[in-house]
Amino acid sequence: MLGNGGVMAAADSAVKDTTTQAFITDVIEESKHQPVLVDFWAPWCGPCKQLTPILEKVVKAAKGKVKLVKMDIDKHPDIPGQMGIQSIPAVIAFSNGQPVDGFMGALPESQVVAFLERLTKGKVGPEERDLLKEADEALAAGDVVGAANLYGELVTQDGANVAALAGLVRCYVQTDALDQARKTLDLVPEAKRNEAPVAAARAALEVAEQAKKVGPIDELERKVAANPLDHQARFDLATGLNAQGKRTEAADHLLAIIKRDRKWDDDGARKQLVQFFEAWGPTDEATLDGRKKLSSILFS
Repeated sequence: MLGNGGVMAAADSAVKDTTTQAFITDVIEESKHQPVLVDFWAPWCGPCKQLTPILEKVVKAAKGKVKLVKMDIDKHPDIPGQMGIQSIPAVIAFSNGQPVDGFMGALPESQVVAFLERLTKGKVGPEERDLLKEADEALAAGDVVGAANLYGELVTQDGANVAALAGLVRCYVQTDALDQARKTLDLVPEAKRNEAPVAAARAALEVAEQAKKVGPIDELERKVAANPLDHQARFDLATGLNAQGKRTEAADHLLAIIKRDRKWDDDGARKQLVQFFEAWGPTDEATLDGRKKLSSILFS
């Protein structure tokens, strides 16, 4: 249900290429339903290569308030010639079948957003932030499939949306699709891999991978009951319990190790607990409670 087909599909009806023959349908007629931007460009045009990705991103974020139609002036010179387009990139906005606004040259994203907001007489883009909030809330409520669909929609709109990619990683982790989680994590741009949502998703994945290596929970519980000083068994038990969503119990077992032997396994219990905190998030009740208990041990 969380496969690549739905999540990573790149097709988007808000953006398309047009021809001289299709211009009336794609632009004139379509602009009677919502504004249509026409991006006149050419493969040899450097500034076009800067502007077009920005246009696509902003138009997709507008979620149906506006459409983008791209026309290669080398292949289709008649329409731009008729409209007096003499330099590119040139963007002309159509509404109700008529050109109503436009600009020349490669503008920064903020100015493109302002242009669309003026054209649509409203904000463009907030839906993306609302969609992210909705996805986060769905995941927190246990609706993993619903959350994945929302995160996937955001990734389709912007493949570099690290918060959405991180959310997808968490969804895959929760459905035990760890290979897919790792592949999704690899999609995060190198420069953004230390951002908080990504770091938390990576921690969740690493903890889940660790849990695969521990033995059955009931066997570990018996080992700890038989020998409370068996720190390795208690450590593995904490890892397994966390994988089952028993966060407070998992934290308490690691805290027990820290209290008895802070230096065990090169401070391994505390490091694991900190990784749990990162995976759970700073506002999770188990994180807040665990930090308080850890502080009382470390600073008592």
